[in-house]
Amino acid sequence: MRRLRFQIAGLVFAALLAALWFGLGGSPAGRALGGEFGRAFLSFALLFAPLWFFGFGAAGRAKELASGWKIASAGLLSVAYFAFAAASARLNARASLTVIAFPVLVAAFLELPRLGREMSWRDGSALALIAAAYYLKWFEGAWPPELAVLPKLFLADVALYCFLAVRALEGSGYSLVPRLSAIAAGLRELGWFLPVALVLGEWTGFIHFHAALPAIGRVMTAIAVTFLWIAIPEELFFRSILQNFLETRIGRTSALLVASALFGLSHFNHGARFNLRYVLLATLAGIAYGRAWRAKREIFASLVTHTAVDVVWSLWFR
Repeated sequence: MRRLRFQIAGLVFAALLAALWFGLGGSPAGRALGGEFGRAFLSFALLFAPLWFFGFGAAGRAKELASGWKIASAGLLSVAYFAFAAASARLNARASLTVIAFPVLVAAFLELPRLGREMSWRDGSALALIAAAYYLKWFEGAWPPELAVLPKLFLADVALYCFLAVRALEGSGYSLVPRLSAIAAGLRELGWFLPVALVLGEWTGFIHFHAALPAIGRVMTAIAVTFLWIAIPEELFFRSILQNFLETRIGRTSALLVASALFGLSHFNHGARFNLRYVLLATLAGIAYGRAWRAKREIFASLVTHTAVDVVWSLWFR
């Protein structure tokens, strides 16, 4: 059964890549990349593969590796950069060294010596380091600005591999299998959050309703892009890893509130200055996402809520 599920996941992955290839290739962003589009898309596929296949059980095999191999294998995450930069002017020594060394060093930091089940200072330090790498744009030189989503996916891969495979974090619920119970939990949280967010958003002037009937193609694109590029990396970091770890130290309720507050603060830079309205609404959204994940301890539940909220906002209230 597990083998069949993995095979189906492979077929769906191939279908997603095919759809994205044709959809993005004809988009303004795809045309702007010109001859670099093929290499950029290959880089994206290599970065997205771990996030996808770990959601169908691939982490189990990685956990079985000896410590040395687990640490060394983290360097394979750099292949996505070389697939994009090889044989071009984009290839440079500094970026090459950074994309190899960063995941290897984080993996070694978490593996040696082995840690217990509860969150430790090393776990917190590793999470802070990954967050700093994102916000300080340490990997900006590896991919051009128009491919800003790729450094984000690279760091999501680092967090995924280092915490789920190397650290062998328990209870993450990182599964992309669409179980009905998880979908129901996600929709339940959406049910209370959406009306509250609409009232607060209109009251604070953060959102503005736009009466429109978008084409079905635009809606499907918004769902796919949000789910793959926004919801999965963010829910992995804030719910499967951070909230999950915090529960081992401060309990379920406090972990939910702290993780949600940090999720809200992570949106501080959306605009020319500190965006307090965005931070407050994102914090409230984080509570909904955290409750969805916690209900079934499955990331797919929070992915449903997160994707739906962002799609509704982007299509009708942005």
